[in-house]
Amino acid sequence: MAKAKKSKDLPKFIYNDEVRKLNQQGPERLYFVWGPEDYLSDQFVGEIRKICVPDGIADFSYHKFNERDFSARALADAIDSVPFLTERTMVEVRGLDLNKLTEDEVEDIAAAIKDIPDYCTVVFVEPSEFEPDKRKKIYKKFTKNCCELYVNAQPADALVNWVGRRFAAEGKRIETNAIQRLIFVSGNLMNMLIPEIEKIAGYAKSEIVTVEDVDAVAHHIPEAVVFQMVECLGNGETGKAMFYLDELLGNKDCDVNYVVAILGLQMRKVYAAKMAIECGGGKEYLMKNFGIPYESYANNYMNAARRYSVNQLKRAVELCAETDYKLKSSGISEKELVKECVMRIAIGEGNV
Repeated sequence: MAKAKKSKDLPKFIYNDEVRKLNQQGPERLYFVWGPEDYLSDQFVGEIRKICVPDGIADFSYHKFNERDFSARALADAIDSVPFLTERTMVEVRGLDLNKLTEDEVEDIAAAIKDIPDYCTVVFVEPSEFEPDKRKKIYKKFTKNCCELYVNAQPADALVNWVGRRFAAEGKRIETNAIQRLIFVSGNLMNMLIPEIEKIAGYAKSEIVTVEDVDAVAHHIPEAVVFQMVECLGNGETGKAMFYLDELLGNKDCDVNYVVAILGLQMRKVYAAKMAIECGGGKEYLMKNFGIPYESYANNYMNAARRYSVNQLKRAVELCAETDYKLKSSGISEKELVKECVMRIAIGEGNV
């Protein structure tokens, strides 16, 4: 059975554009909202709610269900409810695992949403970790008549501006390069950045937040830790690189296969940076062809690339691919396979 389009095939969710469209055209009758950026999901659903049920009268025209109290019958009754003191009604369903519905439940929900009145808006909102299996019947019924929104990280410039405003709300100013450093080490999802911004703002002694403040207290996502490991390997700091690797492998939430995948991706980026240097393409080539949003990011990869030879990087990429295959096909300890891969990169196997 063919799998439905992946998240990368869905239209890009640009928050300000969607809010503008919502205010100009009014809300749709049915929304299906999912994706890792649950902060923006909540913000957008809040904008829908403000239009449908203004503050003070929500109890009469607003119906909210979670997984525990949801039923197709209750959904149908809420959809059929006539607005009271508002022009519209809104039905919000949160946390319902659509992948686990039975055939009967699918049919009942499909019947309920088949003829939503013009005055009603129904919004299904999934948690950030949810990934739909669109082969299932419920999605065919949903996507036929709904507005599906995959909410992921926002464009680079918009994210930089947002981080700056969040720091301003904390009474701090932050340098642009410090914002880019924060996004590099802590990720580009607002829901992950908010606690980091609060922590850094509380830590920074000066009114202006610097890169040093970010490095001192910001949480490093696995991608950032792996890049630190790659830098150490290029510098000949094998012990430090293995420390970072042990840190990753000791994290119960960080799968070994994921670590190898990240390492392979980072080595490919560094290899591409090296080829750009060799061919005179520069960081502009790297940014364009690898979707690197900031010049500071490109500089990081270019600097790392200068610490390796072309042959060493080529072999490093091969070693990551070989390790990935072994993880899936051999009975050798997963952690030992990864450590062996890193040590072989460390000794500069491609240069021998």
